[in-house]
Amino acid sequence: MKYSKHIFICTNEREECSIKGDCARLGSKEIRMKFVQLISEHGLKGKVRANKSGCLDACEMGAALVIYPKGIWYTKVTKSDVNEIFNKSILKDEVIERLKANKDTWGKMIEIRRKNQVKV
Repeated sequence: MKYSKHIFICTNEREECSIKGDCARLGSKEIRMKFVQLISEHGLKGKVRANKSGCLDACEMGAALVIYPKGIWYTKVTKSDVNEIFNKSILKDEVIERLKANKDTWGKMIEIRRKNQVKV
């Protein structure tokens, strides 16, 4: 495996009128650039990668990212969360429970989608 960790950050963009929203408007491009900066500062270039991804299908839950190989999904991520994610999840293999997507996260997303379908 070329990278020991791979961070995929949704940078999907939709029209402003989209009821799903998009991660780009929630700062995902800046989030990615902060990861790129930290990777470089820690001498991890070529070992850890922070990629733009297309839609991860979780935009209703805020800026979303997933870290492989563990498959850790974080939602409602802000730029101010990046240092903590990097220090804990990238450097120490720890999971940040307050950001980790779980059954409740996906349940809320389904609920939001059902409500939005009714409005359309």
